[in-house]
Parts: sequence; C-alpha cells; structure tokens
Amino acid sequence: MSSMIEKPRRRPKAGSPLSRVLIVEDDALLALAIEDALLAEGLAREVVTCPSTERAMHELEKAVPDAIVLDVHLSDRDDGWALAELIAVLGDKNTRIIFSTGSPEDIPPHIAELGLVFEKPYDPDKLARVLASDRKEGLFARFRRNKA
Repeated sequence: MSSMIEKPRRRPKAGSPLSRVLIVEDDALLALAIEDALLAEGLAREVVTCPSTERAMHELEKAVPDAIVLDVHLSDRDDGWALAELIAVLGDKNTRIIFSTGSPEDIPPHIAELGLVFEKPYDPDKLARVLASDRKEGLFARFRRNKA
C-alpha cells in the first residue's frame, strides 16, 4: 500500500495553474481524498503524495512544488512544519503552503503565517477550491478577517 502512496500520479490538464503539488500526509485515505480533489478540479498536472517527512525531503530534492499540503503531525516526526520553513527559506517564495492539522494551536504563529491552515476534519474539495481560487480561506485567515 505504501508504494501506491509514494508513487506520483499524473493527469495532465490543459491550462492548469500548478504543475506539481506535494501532499505530505500519513493518513492514506485523507491523502488520496486530497489528491482526488486536486485532480478533479484540474488544479495540478502532477500530484505526489508522501507519508513521511523523509519521503517528502526526497521529493523536495527533485523539485520544489508549486504547492504543498502539509500534515504537521506525521508518523516519523511531530514537527512537520519544519518542511514549510525549509521551503520558505531555501525554496521558491511562490510555493503555496497549506497546513493540514487537527491541532492548529501546535503550529508556531510565525510558521502559520507562511500559509493557510485547514483544521481537520475538513472537506478536501474545499481545499482544492481554495487553491484554485487563490483566496485566503484557511483557519487563521478567517481569524484575521474577523478581526478587521
């Protein structure tokens, strides 16, 4: 089953705004649901799923994705947001970061500002629509909007 998760699945879409999306999620069902939502929206030409930080690091060595959906509590590490820091410091500043977590309070505030935060459980289709529309609709964006 893990080889199925780690293998990139490609479905080219004409006019797709993102060429590569990396999903870092150790829950195989959620990872597949997110991948299906992204492909159904025609949002990405390539979606790569990684069940661990180690596998994600391997994929990041190949290429920096246009977007990353990042579980912050992975089976091999409890600080998945370190990948977001790495991308922000060493990667492309245009990489869209989405944190996917059941514990948004565990993300340090300066890290949460690097992207959107979706609190589990959430609808993967909504995540795909937010990526497609480029709107700031994650948990912390809603808090900022409510303060304004």
